Amino acid sequence: MANTITTMGFQLRPMTTPFHFHSPRCSLSPTSNSIKAFSVPRRKAMSLIFSTYILSDAYSALAQQPRIFREYVDTFDGYSFKYPSNWIQVRGAGADIFFRDPYVLDENLSVEVSSPSSSRYKSVEDLGPPQEAGKKVLNQYLTEFMSTRLGVRRESNVLSTSSRVADDGKLYYQVEANIKSYASNNELAVMPQDRVVRMEWNRRYLAVLGVENNQLYELRLQVPENVFSEEESELRRVMDSFRANKIIR
Repeated sequence: MANTITTMGFQLRPMTTPFHFHSPRCSLSPTSNSIKAFSVPRRKAMSLIFSTYILSDAYSALAQQPRIFREYVDTFDGYSFKYPSNWIQVRGAGADIFFRDPYVLDENLSVEVSSPSSSRYKSVEDLGPPQEAGKKVLNQYLTEFMSTRLGVRRESNVLSTSSRVADDGKLYYQVEANIKSYASNNELAVMPQDRVVRMEWNRRYLAVLGVENNQLYELRLQVPENVFSEEESELRRVMDSFRANKIIR
């Protein structure tokens, strides 16, 4: 993200035309010989059908296999998480670390770490209860997504907030939000009826907040709403794996 925003202690830098050939010298009408030449023996046809079923079953079995995860550990900044092994790291995205799905580009994750010089967190409870932290997270997102374009409107709401103690003994907050963006297809039109507003995007945001080393850590996951139901279990696995770790210098 291009602009720098300091919210909640973060320093942020803000997704054939068919060809018809006709010639009086060339006849394309099938003859008995040509039909016979292209006919497939019954035994071979059954073999092809059987092979198709085998390949179909193989593809189905492959699609149902659980996704492989890798672990990313940052010993310098002090955090770790697991992510789908086919996701790729994108450098220069503005976050401390950024991974995304190579096929669904709006499905990604990032980690933000507050500046040690501008924040002194003792616990994630410094943000208040989970509900209050959820509002702060959503406001932070909306600030980052502010647009100077005319006719842009955002709808947002916090879907859920919760807290949990992980196996490292630390308290973590989880926030789930939805943001929709609407824009006019012709914002400079003079007549109102010519400024039709349509939805640009509709995304689910999942955040995990934790504190260690007097710093606030945020894991953020973004996914289009129409993909969320298919990826939910894997995204929640990423959330559950996030840890803020003690830095040993």
